[in-house]
Amino acid sequence: MVMDETGGSTVGSIQDPFANSTTATTGATTSYSYPSSSFFTNYPLISAFLAFAIAQSIKFVASWYKENRWDLKQLVGSGGMPSSHSATVTALAVAVGLQEGFGGSTFAVALILAFVVMYDATGVRLHAGRQAEVLNQIVCELPAEHPLAESRPLRELLGHTPPQVVAGAVLGLFTATLGHLIFGTRVR
Repeated sequence: MVMDETGGSTVGSIQDPFANSTTATTGATTSYSYPSSSFFTNYPLISAFLAFAIAQSIKFVASWYKENRWDLKQLVGSGGMPSSHSATVTALAVAVGLQEGFGGSTFAVALILAFVVMYDATGVRLHAGRQAEVLNQIVCELPAEHPLAESRPLRELLGHTPPQVVAGAVLGLFTATLGHLIFGTRVR
């Protein structure tokens, strides 16, 4: 609401920098008119989910090929080749860059997020998995009467090697780029 010179209120409209649309104000009520968009047409989100699904499917099929059995845990588990975390965040960053432009702050946030996730996958999570291997071996060598001898083993496949992270990033790059070429999202 905007006050005029006499102290009375007038109806006005202001530009909302976050909504990419005009905000109409009347009295004490504010209503926003957002551009029509849907969860199902969100290109960066779809690219990220698709990259994750492809990476997990590759692990699932590779597990069957190596072990001649289907391991459903591979569809949701972490670790392995390619890194689904890296594929997801790389697809997100590339899709945001292709849709919004590579010079914007949204792309910068997505890129930094991707770097943090990939660094974490090859650093903290990889080493936590290696420590779990050592601890599991120690527990296996304990005498049967030891209180920890019957403890459940720790998950060992937590992080990724650098080649697994790079493979995931390349998969994410291809997924977002292919989605851009197929669906023709425009750069703003």
